[in-house]
Amino acid sequence: MDQVAEGLLKNFSAAPFFQVHLRLEEYDPFRTKAENNDLSCQSETEYEVISNMDINYRHEVKHYLNWSDLMSIRARARAVMQPDPHAKDGKYLIRSLYFDTPTDKALREKIDGVNLREKFRIRYYNEDTSFIHLEKKSKHNSLGTKYDALLSAGEARRIVDGDTEWMLCSDRPLVQELYVKMTYQGLRPKTIVDYTREPFIYGPGNVRVTFDYDIRTGLKCTDFLNPNAVTIPAGERVILMEVKWDAYLPSVIRDIVQTHGRRSTAFSKYAICRIYD
Repeated sequence: MDQVAEGLLKNFSAAPFFQVHLRLEEYDPFRTKAENNDLSCQSETEYEVISNMDINYRHEVKHYLNWSDLMSIRARARAVMQPDPHAKDGKYLIRSLYFDTPTDKALREKIDGVNLREKFRIRYYNEDTSFIHLEKKSKHNSLGTKYDALLSAGEARRIVDGDTEWMLCSDRPLVQELYVKMTYQGLRPKTIVDYTREPFIYGPGNVRVTFDYDIRTGLKCTDFLNPNAVTIPAGERVILMEVKWDAYLPSVIRDIVQTHGRRSTAFSKYAICRIYD
């Protein structure tokens, strides 16, 4: 790896989000298919890394619930909060495909409690593959932020199949960043994560309360666009409540989500779905 590539990786590691422009005619690793495809970014005249997105960190806490907790908190939430307008019958099905390195960097950092970490995933809802998100979720201590970009089903399929050269010249910086990290960190699709979510929202504080359950793993399967892909329950059945907010958590919401004898947890759906590896 030359000095340009090393510098590029350092910049991506040190900041939450970057757009990348590369002079392809001078950098061999990107030249293989780019020349054949006559990619427009071949006209770039210099290597440049540009920070182009503001950071918007949010607070996030998670709690394990039992069914009694769920019914009680759900009833209180319905009295004060609004259901997510995108939910169908108050809930939606989520399917995600998570990425990791050959050494399981994202998994190890989560298990080890690394304060500054990130993970990439592709996600769609309610089996609707016409609306797919590429997401990068970053954590800094107890604060989190998320960036996303839309993908077509064809683009998602190409990423899963390892056809990635087109990503470098995408007009979506997050797609470019994933390309660089797939190239130099070896990020690859790892496993499917399925679950059901009941979401509630509250305007003041930009609060979001969700209840997640029926978490299932695709084991080593990465064919996440296949509705018939087999998934199995991931370990013991868990009900997880997540509470997210911006600058402040209104007292009315704090009262709603109170659970007797429950402590916050660092539960990770991705980590629990890797338990059979």
